[in-house]
Amino acid sequence: MVRKPGSMYRNVGQRSFTRKKYMGGVPGSQVIHYDMGNKSNPNFPVKLTLLAEEKCQIRHTSLEAARITANRHLTNVAGRQGYYMKLRVYPHEVLRENKQATGAGADRVSSGMRGAYGKNVGTAARVSAMQKIFTVFVEKENFEAAKKALWHAGQKLPTPCRIIIEKGAELVN
Repeated sequence: MVRKPGSMYRNVGQRSFTRKKYMGGVPGSQVIHYDMGNKSNPNFPVKLTLLAEEKCQIRHTSLEAARITANRHLTNVAGRQGYYMKLRVYPHEVLRENKQATGAGADRVSSGMRGAYGKNVGTAARVSAMQKIFTVFVEKENFEAAKKALWHAGQKLPTPCRIIIEKGAELVN
């Protein structure tokens, strides 16, 4: 199997490991907000959703980068009260890494695969195929901006994404 660069954590290879007694703490998630925009009135006529097309793990840093990108695009076009966006996945999965020493004399210092449990390096959200990641509610005049914002957010994620119109398709066509 040829592994792509950066796909070490992307692929779901085994079941979730939940024995917290061995972990020594769970690293904090970088995702700050899960609800953005006009939280008091989420009743907008158009609803768009970003779906993951493949089963994968999405690191918390990727989720935060996608959230910031989409939020910035929507805020610039629709203003703070012109949309409501929700991040629908949470990074529960703890990622571990067995760091290897490199450089001169590293073979005398490191223990190789002995005790290779690894340290916690971050968290990730396990996403199944066709699962919703982001949902955006907007007015019909901001439809194109919402679509563009979700497209930009999808570029930050490690899986192919699809944008679907869940509500208000008759308004935008």
